[in-house]
Amino acid sequence: MANLKDVNWQELLEKVKNFEPDDLNNIDWENMGSWPQAGKVFFLILCFIGVLVGGYFLMIDSVRTSLAQAEQKEQTLKQDFEKKAFRGANLEEYKAQMLEMEEAFGSLLQQLPRDTEVPGLVDDISSAALGAGLTLSAIDPGSINKTEFYNELPIDIEVSGGYHEMGGFVSAVASLPRIVTLHDFNIKKSDKPGELVMTIRAKTYQYSGDEE
Repeated sequence: MANLKDVNWQELLEKVKNFEPDDLNNIDWENMGSWPQAGKVFFLILCFIGVLVGGYFLMIDSVRTSLAQAEQKEQTLKQDFEKKAFRGANLEEYKAQMLEMEEAFGSLLQQLPRDTEVPGLVDDISSAALGAGLTLSAIDPGSINKTEFYNELPIDIEVSGGYHEMGGFVSAVASLPRIVTLHDFNIKKSDKPGELVMTIRAKTYQYSGDEE
C-alpha cells in the first residue's frame, strides 16, 4: 500500500493521455516488468474493463435471462391460481349447474323413444292425424340412420283432407311428448274435389347410449 501512495497519479494520467497506438509496436510483451508505469496502468485498465465485460456476459446476462423466465413463469402461475381460485369460489354454483344439466339431459332422453316405444309413437301419429280430421293413407317407418350420439328414425306419412286440418295435424305432432321433427312436406290436389294430399317425413331420435 505504501508503494501505491508514492505513485504520482497525475503524472501517470498525463502519460496515459499521451499514449500513442504506435507505441504498441515498441512494447516488449515477453518482459512486462520493463514496461513504463503508464503502460502498466493502461494494461491494467484494459484488463479491468475486459473482466467487467466478460463478467457481464457470463454472469449478469445469464442471470437476467433466468430472471425474465422466472417472471414469465410467475405470471403464468398467477393466472392459473386466479382461474382455480375462481372455480373454487364458485364450486357450489358449478355443482348446481351440473345437476340442472343432468336433469335437463334426463328429460330430453325421456323424449327419445327406445326401439320398444316406436310402435307407440306410430300410434300417436296416427291418432294425431285422425284427431285432426284427416284420412291417414300411409305411415311407413324407414330404416334407422346411426350417428355418433343418436339414432334417427324416419317415418313417411301420407294424409288427405282439408288445408286447415293439415295445419292441426302438424301442430298435434309437434306437441307430442316425444321429440318428433317434420321434413320434406309436399301438398297437392287430390282426385276428390276439395281435398288435398300431403306427404311428409317425420323424424324421431333415439339416444345411441341405449344400445350400449
